[in-house]
Amino acid sequence: MATQTFRFVLIFIVVGVQVGLAVLGMGGLAFFFSHPPLEALAIVGCVLLVASMFSEGNLNPGEREDRANRWVLVAFGSILLLISYLPPYTDRMEFWTIDGEITRWIGVTLFAIGGALRLWPVFVLGRRFSGLVAIQPNHKLVTSGIYSVVRNPSYLGLLITTLGWVLAFRSSVGVLITACLIPPLLARIHAEEAMLRSQFGSEFDSYCAHTSRLIPGLY
Repeated sequence: MATQTFRFVLIFIVVGVQVGLAVLGMGGLAFFFSHPPLEALAIVGCVLLVASMFSEGNLNPGEREDRANRWVLVAFGSILLLISYLPPYTDRMEFWTIDGEITRWIGVTLFAIGGALRLWPVFVLGRRFSGLVAIQPNHKLVTSGIYSVVRNPSYLGLLITTLGWVLAFRSSVGVLITACLIPPLLARIHAEEAMLRSQFGSEFDSYCAHTSRLIPGLY
């Protein structure tokens, strides 16, 4: 129960900081909600937040953890702060923006798709889904469903939802910041796959032979 409460508090803090910075960047609630696509963005965000409350994702180090990879969490956190504030700010200042409400709606659509893809694996893995690179008790290699196509669907979802967020604010600067997610994301993926290979050996190698790491058919 204590772990679950901590997870809820952490989620609300992260979301609260992100929303607060976005509103600050847009110059206040009135300016933020003056655009229908941003109203839709807020609604989608609330739906994803509520859905995440029913998942069992955690920060459990499990039976074995690669602690050397924890720096990635700091990198993700730093990029999250930038991505929360700068795109709304550049939107308000009309600095290097991608013109058109269509861009905003494309962003909202990608945000929704990416958010769903981000959460889907969390529900599939349940307690085995950790924000840390770790092997959990009774850890099993999941190779069915979305995992039969791509080995890291949640990270693909993270990239898509982040790109959607910045496009909702028409931000070219945000697109560049989104690209900054790729190096730490790849570092996390390589660390996780090394951990899984050490745990499952040839079973994991066989799984890798017919699946993509991040983008189906490309990588």
